[in-house]
Amino acid sequence: MKFCIACLSIVGCLLGSWITSHAQNSHYSDSPFWQETHEAHPTTDEVRSVGATPDGTLWIATPSGVFRKKPAQSAWEAIISDGPAYTVFADPSSTLWLGTWNGVYRYSNHKLERVSGTDGPISVFCASPEGTYAIGPAGMWRFDGRSFVKKEVQIPRSVRAAHCDAKGDVWLATDVGLYNINKVGTIRVLKAKDEVMSGYIKGVAMDAQQQLWAAGLGGVSILKNHKQVQAITTQNNLPTVYVTCLNKAPDGTMWVGTEKGIVRYTNPSKGSLLFSQRWLLHDRINAISFDAAGNAYLATPKGVSVIKKQQMTLASKNDFFQDVLLKRHIRAPWIAGQCWLEKAGDLSSWKPEDDDNDGEYTGNYLAMESFRYATTHAPDAKENAKKAFLFLQKLQQITDTDGFFARTIVPADWTRLHDGNRQYTPQELADELVKEPRFKPVETRWHKSKDGQWLWKGDTSSDEMCGHFFGYFFYYELVADEAEKKTIRIHVTRIMDYLIKHNFNFVDIDGKATRWSVWSPDQLNRDPEWAPDRAQNSMEMLGFLLFTYHITQNPLYQQHYLRLIEKEHYLDNMAQVLHQNPAWFIYFDVVLQAYIYPILLKCEKDPTRLAFYQKHMDDWFEKRKDDQNPLINFIYCYARNKQVELKPSVDFLVDTPLDLIDWPIDHRQREDIAIVRVPVLEDEQVNVLQPPSIRMTVRWDKNPWTAAGGDPHREREPVFWQLPYWMGRYLGMIR
Repeated sequence: MKFCIACLSIVGCLLGSWITSHAQNSHYSDSPFWQETHEAHPTTDEVRSVGATPDGTLWIATPSGVFRKKPAQSAWEAIISDGPAYTVFADPSSTLWLGTWNGVYRYSNHKLERVSGTDGPISVFCASPEGTYAIGPAGMWRFDGRSFVKKEVQIPRSVRAAHCDAKGDVWLATDVGLYNINKVGTIRVLKAKDEVMSGYIKGVAMDAQQQLWAAGLGGVSILKNHKQVQAITTQNNLPTVYVTCLNKAPDGTMWVGTEKGIVRYTNPSKGSLLFSQRWLLHDRINAISFDAAGNAYLATPKGVSVIKKQQMTLASKNDFFQDVLLKRHIRAPWIAGQCWLEKAGDLSSWKPEDDDNDGEYTGNYLAMESFRYATTHAPDAKENAKKAFLFLQKLQQITDTDGFFARTIVPADWTRLHDGNRQYTPQELADELVKEPRFKPVETRWHKSKDGQWLWKGDTSSDEMCGHFFGYFFYYELVADEAEKKTIRIHVTRIMDYLIKHNFNFVDIDGKATRWSVWSPDQLNRDPEWAPDRAQNSMEMLGFLLFTYHITQNPLYQQHYLRLIEKEHYLDNMAQVLHQNPAWFIYFDVVLQAYIYPILLKCEKDPTRLAFYQKHMDDWFEKRKDDQNPLINFIYCYARNKQVELKPSVDFLVDTPLDLIDWPIDHRQREDIAIVRVPVLEDEQVNVLQPPSIRMTVRWDKNPWTAAGGDPHREREPVFWQLPYWMGRYLGMIR
């Protein structure tokens, strides 16, 4: 992984109360929030402990010794390399203490020196008003200003962490319980069930309320007056019972390290988890330290992960995303899509990449720039929207047909293509037809344009059609001048006439309907194999026809629209969208439905049909609230002239990480959530919707409840965030 990969996100849990106070029912006033960043410093050796000096130098203890890295350095520099080291510790005076196999070293005033007085390895340091303590298997020593003096107390050899409280008592986390040593040397051992949940303790620290947190196997015990008053377990967002360390941040937040990530608690009842390579070089946290600014330094088996934070607003976050979009996610002739990373996680190795849904996602981009223009009247938003529309128009023109359009196009000299041309043997075809009777063998997917400059991809799907019309609608309504509206009318009419000519199927250049673009009543109403798509596809075709009639006022399209309703029962079919058999429900259909609703509700003039569409969307939206999808929320608000579900929409926009790499996320390893089969029967999903900061990178056709997935060779385009943001701005819900 590339050194110093920046990954940014906000911890929604930490800001929940703040967001609530700012996100009212009607609007949210855009104010600064803390956006977190991940800075990665990989190593070839396990990092056991980490600290930072005020000048920004990182210091680490590893099995090979002590190393440091100054801010301007790209490589680690060996400081002590004659044997293993166990801990680095910065005391209140910023003196750095190093615990190694043969004793203690001190780094102060740019000078490293060996400090005498201790025996054997030193693995733990602890600051107290009387001086720094050094602890190891051979005992416990206190620094008197010149050397270490042994403290004559009987303690276990397995001390894992230490903390000195306000009274001067020293608390020791050990493998055999929690030890309390007061100023006069009296020892109290806590290991009973009403004192600590586990005798195997790895970390100890005092919270802002002067309650002691003892972390180890099973979770965290919170103690007051030597008694456990609260426990943090996998019921409180700990991803595993294997807790490895803990520490208090300067702002009072308690950071708990585990073998499955880091969890932060502002209160013990609910924590905020960070895990995966988006946030950590490795999910096992060996040690946690902080600097005065609150930056967190996490020691892991693969290096140091630094969690930083900076203030942002939604507006500045959009500016960041817009910059990334234009730099890496707009390719010629003006396609908005993902990019390919030749080296996993390395943004310097990016290359443009084709995708089956380039048309759909450029339709989303067209809608986004349309809302941006309608909100700001920025000339570049209008220009970008026009370029996006011209690309969608080119997808039709390049096929040299009277209405069919391609999925996507790429330069003719590209050699790396998704889903290339292929041949099927009779045996392979037989296998495919048994698995999927509707299967269509498409051996030539890529075709060269007449001018020889492009390759265009056929077998265009229904989701492409939905995405195109979604973009056309908002471009027409919010941006286009009269000349541009005329161009849209000609283009949309061409596509619709082609569909009517082929009985509402999208016919490829082979003379047959593409695999998924089937809207004909002959298939939807009379072929049993198309029963799973009857409701959805009926809804889509009604939207396509209604929009075409809306912009042209040509009665031909109204006649076909009414015929499908009155003779072919497409409105009755659409009613069943809300009652889809669970075996046929996929989350992608939810988004395709969302694309069509604004057309139906804004273009329909008949009060009876409009009332049907309104109630249909209301009932549909009730089923979708748990998804907390800001795109769906704002589409609903636009289509129904309402202002609802603002807080979850803002929460999403705030919590979304700025890192768009599709890092692998696997929630199945966690013990604090369950794997279920709802809402999508086919998918493995989590029972609790996870915040965007720890989901796979979002694309709205993906199931937000998905338990595992991701590909670090891809960076997604940020339109998924920008589109709902600008919709919220246009609606006046985000100000």
